Amino acid sequence: MKKLIILLMSFLLLTSFAYASGQSEDAMESQVSQGPVEIDFWTTQTQSERLATIQVLIDTFEVMNPDVKINLIPIDENDMATQLNTAAAAGNLPALLESATENAVAFGSQGLLDSAAVTELINSIGTDQFYAGTLKLNESDIPGSYYAAPYHGWVQGIWYRADWFEEAGLNPPSSWEDILKAAEYFYQPDKNQYGILVGTKAEAYAEQCFTQFAMSNGAGLFDKDGNLIFNSPEMKEAIEYYAELAKFNPPGPQTWRARDYYLQGKMAMFFYSTYIMDDLAIAEVAAGSLSSENFEDLAGTSFDPDLVKNTRMASTISNSEDAGFGVVVSLSLPDQGDPAKTAAAKSFMRYLYTPNAYITWLHMAPGGMNPVLKDIAVNERFQNDPKGIFNNYGKEKMAEIIDGLDNIETFSIVDGNRISAASSIYSKQIIPQMLYKITQEGMDVDKAMAWAEEEMGKLQ
Repeated sequence: MKKLIILLMSFLLLTSFAYASGQSEDAMESQVSQGPVEIDFWTTQTQSERLATIQVLIDTFEVMNPDVKINLIPIDENDMATQLNTAAAAGNLPALLESATENAVAFGSQGLLDSAAVTELINSIGTDQFYAGTLKLNESDIPGSYYAAPYHGWVQGIWYRADWFEEAGLNPPSSWEDILKAAEYFYQPDKNQYGILVGTKAEAYAEQCFTQFAMSNGAGLFDKDGNLIFNSPEMKEAIEYYAELAKFNPPGPQTWRARDYYLQGKMAMFFYSTYIMDDLAIAEVAAGSLSSENFEDLAGTSFDPDLVKNTRMASTISNSEDAGFGVVVSLSLPDQGDPAKTAAAKSFMRYLYTPNAYITWLHMAPGGMNPVLKDIAVNERFQNDPKGIFNNYGKEKMAEIIDGLDNIETFSIVDGNRISAASSIYSKQIIPQMLYKITQEGMDVDKAMAWAEEEMGKLQ
């Protein structure tokens, strides 16, 4: 019975689908070395339902390649660095790895990954098929070479009431000028209506919001050699702008929870990742934001079925340059010294990019896992997710949302180098603390920046 189910899944997932690189199943099978090969696949997906889905993909591949055995091993993202370094020391690296891009770049810079094999695979798919920002994050310090291949990610941006903007004759909130203009226009606290939500509480959400503004102004924390460059004119300008925007927030230090104002029709714009998509589209999911429990000045309301249609997302922010923000998860090939295992892992990795297998993976978390391949973003099957979320948005909006991956950036990767101190700064919440001091305690920007720079210097 199990074999029958696997064969059926093989038919559903693979029949008549070519590889993203244009190769057929026959081409795939020819890349796997003759004779039995057993490989380990480490994944950061640890939920039982997701592991079951991945196992179906593995079973399907194994039916097509009976000489290959793949062991699925879940590793918590927080433990990934320690586990991989331990495996490297023991000479027992996995053949395929799914991890956050920052970890992949760190492993690659330590010489643990087969960048040549990954680069060959990316080129066979076509670099123009990927969203450019996702490839940029995976670049090695050698031009045209990649430590890992981007696989999926979530995007952050400004979700806004397109109907309000259209009625007011305002441009979509993409540029600094247009964002500030709209925030001020819609700010009517006497009517319990607010222009925007940006993080001002000393926690991760504030840094996530701020990073996109800093990047759009060409500001960073470090140069490629790891030198601290935080206290720059570009950074100061971004901080001053952010503090101005925060004036049009709901009162008090705010975090992601203030999205309730938007879902209850009391806010024009808010920063959030694509994980908000089901809240906007499905009443049951939105319920937690429609009560009066979280904010005394919100009376609560019923679900607005038109809100998703009246909402759009500006995934790229522009000032001196364009910037997107989000998190990318990549696939990499640890260099474990066995050509047969590398060939099998590379073949399985290529299979994971085939349309049906790829979409099956992405549908494990609609909105949270978005494709890095442009043609998948508008694929009919991708649009038809199991929860029916994407159908509420449509192709045009989905492409607009996922397009943020084209310009995605991070403080922690500079020109193919992972700056470990940037992660320490993030974990210590130095930037959110600085923003809190400025927006909630009224500290002078120069003084707050000097404090932040001193704290950052302690971590180097």
